[in-house]
Amino acid sequence: MRVEDFDFTLPAAQIAQRPVEPRDASRLLRVTARGLSDHRAHDLPELLAPGDLLVFNDTKVVPARLAGLRGEARVSITLHQALGLDCWRVFAKPAKRLRPGDRVRFAPDFSAEVLDKRPEGDVTLRFDCGGAALIEALHRHGTMPLPPYIRGGVADARDREDYQTLFARTEGAVAAPTAALHFTPQLVSALAARGIGSTLLTLHVGAGTFLPVKVADTADHVMHEEVGILTATAAEAVNRTRKAGGRVVAVGTTSLRLLETAAAADGTLAPFCGPTALFITPGYRFKAVDMLLTNFHLPRSTLFMLVAAFSGLERMKSAYEHAKSAEYRFYSYGDCCLLDRLAAA
Repeated sequence: MRVEDFDFTLPAAQIAQRPVEPRDASRLLRVTARGLSDHRAHDLPELLAPGDLLVFNDTKVVPARLAGLRGEARVSITLHQALGLDCWRVFAKPAKRLRPGDRVRFAPDFSAEVLDKRPEGDVTLRFDCGGAALIEALHRHGTMPLPPYIRGGVADARDREDYQTLFARTEGAVAAPTAALHFTPQLVSALAARGIGSTLLTLHVGAGTFLPVKVADTADHVMHEEVGILTATAAEAVNRTRKAGGRVVAVGTTSLRLLETAAAADGTLAPFCGPTALFITPGYRFKAVDMLLTNFHLPRSTLFMLVAAFSGLERMKSAYEHAKSAEYRFYSYGDCCLLDRLAAA
């Protein structure tokens, strides 16, 4: 499909710069074949049914943005994909200053060696520490990797809490699974009291999720790769829900992509651990997910392409036009929508 088919305009004033408080006071647009309706996130228990299952991503964002020096030259680094305990692919600005063998110093006791630079523009670094020690160093010297449309990507102390979900426990993401930012302990309790189940998976969101689609046709786009884990417990919860007639509700596009990656042709799930580069565009046949809770996404992005595949391109364009006219807040710190899967043709 043509990438321009997924374009739309958005006033800059509707791009949220901070989340609302409390988080479950954010607005929620219900999108179904019957039409659109306006709600709040705390209405979710009434919009779902007993026996439904919410699937959350428990990844935790690490302070993955670093300021360093190569000699006397300043370099900005954003980690985006772990290759090993001490080795990451990163985006570097300016990347042209880096060559294999160079050393980038972030602090007197924290540095990394440049291993290679790929034609795509990213760089591979091997840090002088790995695993838990590297995560600790990032917490000491790094900042939260906000997307560029939030205050120019410049994070402050408040973002260390704001840019984490209630479910964050497994460190490794460099972007938040933002659909889960709308949940509070009170909302989780209300959902459980109504008989709506929940389970967790892990997909470490990469900074590649912010990359624009630069090709003219979706067939030519190379999707970024992310690493995910679906446990036997989570797979069993999904299979049990489907067998009982409940609906599987992916909380965020990251949860959806991992569920669809792990699903067999009949929609059943088995445990999964590994990378996914699943690129979902209209025409994709969904196997495991019945509903999707997600934020409002960038034009021409892989995420808007995904929601167009899930609920229909024209329906989603109409939903976004309604959201704009009703002054919904967009993107990571913005409002959300609850989508039904497009009926199979």
